[in-house]
Amino acid sequence: MAKLTPEILEQMKKQKVYSLATASKDGVPNVVPVGMLMPKEDGTIWIIDNYFCKTIANMRENPKAAFYVWNPECTESWQIKGTLAIEDSGADYEAAVAFAHSIKEIFPAKHLVKMTVDEIYYVTPGDHAGKSVN
Repeated sequence: MAKLTPEILEQMKKQKVYSLATASKDGVPNVVPVGMLMPKEDGTIWIIDNYFCKTIANMRENPKAAFYVWNPECTESWQIKGTLAIEDSGADYEAAVAFAHSIKEIFPAKHLVKMTVDEIYYVTPGDHAGKSVN
């Protein structure tokens, strides 16, 4: 498991919307905006599914995804790739539902997707672009 650095975690706090990429088992790509994507203390990343359609189908077929961390204040940016586990019951799922409802009661919070971070790469232009962080 790759580890999110303090710098990445700090920039993630500032990012409002992430572009989350998945692919079907046949390799058909899909990218969606995600507002509820949060790093957790155990090193996983929680993603709350409010309106996933093709995305959740892709996650079931191919449990890999990627997103990037970038905002106008960043001096660096990163691509984060990981392996997914989908939950629709249990204590963590209930915590995710409560969090989503605390933002807006109408959010359905259909699933909690937990990402284990497998790889992190720099995507900022320069000599280190595309190189592994860890």
